[in-house]
Amino acid sequence: MHPVVAGTSGNTPGTPRVLRAMNDRAALDLLLEHGPLSRTRIGKLTGLSKPTASQLLARLEAAGLVVATGTTEGRPGPNAQLYAVNARAAYAAGLDVNPRRIRAAVADVTGAVAGEFELATPRRAADGVVRQVTEALDGAVKAAGVTRGEVHRLVIGTPGAFDPSTGRLRYASHLPGWHSPTLLDELAAALPMPVEYENDVNLVAVAEQRLGAARGHEDFVLLWNEEGLGAALVLGGRLHRGFTGGAGEVGFLPVPGAPLVRQVTKANSGGFQELAGAQVLPRLAREYGVEDIPPGAYAEVAAELLRRAAHASSGPYPRLLDAFATGLATGLASLVAVLDPELVVLSGEVIVAGGEPLRERVQAELAELAASRPRLVIGGVRQHPVLRGALESALAATRDEVFDTSR
Repeated sequence: MHPVVAGTSGNTPGTPRVLRAMNDRAALDLLLEHGPLSRTRIGKLTGLSKPTASQLLARLEAAGLVVATGTTEGRPGPNAQLYAVNARAAYAAGLDVNPRRIRAAVADVTGAVAGEFELATPRRAADGVVRQVTEALDGAVKAAGVTRGEVHRLVIGTPGAFDPSTGRLRYASHLPGWHSPTLLDELAAALPMPVEYENDVNLVAVAEQRLGAARGHEDFVLLWNEEGLGAALVLGGRLHRGFTGGAGEVGFLPVPGAPLVRQVTKANSGGFQELAGAQVLPRLAREYGVEDIPPGAYAEVAAELLRRAAHASSGPYPRLLDAFATGLATGLASLVAVLDPELVVLSGEVIVAGGEPLRERVQAELAELAASRPRLVIGGVRQHPVLRGALESALAATRDEVFDTSR
């Protein structure tokens, strides 16, 4: 972080206020990053003088953004007062929606999760989406011990994406009840805070960029494999969503080694999904002679098979892992040829279950199939990554609003 030093104002009216606000935000960001800090430490990190740092902290404390949390007792030298961001200054919420359930969480302004709630959704929900969303949100709000009115922003993550030109959800025909052309207006009327909508895999990329394996990277691709196969594209530090919001819907990508799928939106599938989606693992396992294939949903079965394969050194499992890695690398080769990313993050329950043995095989295969050779890593955000990304997205906007002291 570059220090911003007050006291260098020119003749432009209002400049001192703007500089104070910039210094305030720099100090708040430092407190979020490092935790409780003394006045002296804040002064050193921002380049501010002790008197200016004292004025800054007094201003932020009066605004309810900073609280005194104790002293440096036990450290060498005289005790000094420590300050931290006031966790109760604001709250933000996130929802992770899939056909089976809505997972909701509320976080305080520091990013700590204050309450969570999970709501199972009925198979047919054509008229109940607004009720489900408000019920899930209210459950998380209650668990956090706050009120709806204290939540500054909500970000909802879903499969597919809302087309900005029509307001309708696309690329997610398997999500009942979410395709009404009036849904966004109905949700806006039912909820008292600003609401944003984002593709679920894009939110995983947000989580990885803020907290996980993609920290410090401006150009990367995240490949997600769980109940569906998708990607998120981060270019120049920003998500690339595409004209209709469908950038990254790589499950529809035609690839060698898979039949050509036509009318992909009706099929809700495509070549890459048929080559390397979770549903192919049981078939591959049977082809290579695996006899004890567990029952269950595709993603769960695929993850279990890959966990076994990751720990097996002989028998059919290493060949199963090789074949699946080739399928993943085949689709990735097309993305790499077009985007030339610095990094590829492999995420989702299915890929994570394969761990390093799968990552190493995909990396080796990609080196033979693509001219550029980005580094491949396993995602670092393992606990509810879609929900964590929704919270991070909501928190970023909330902090911009609440931490702005220039108003």
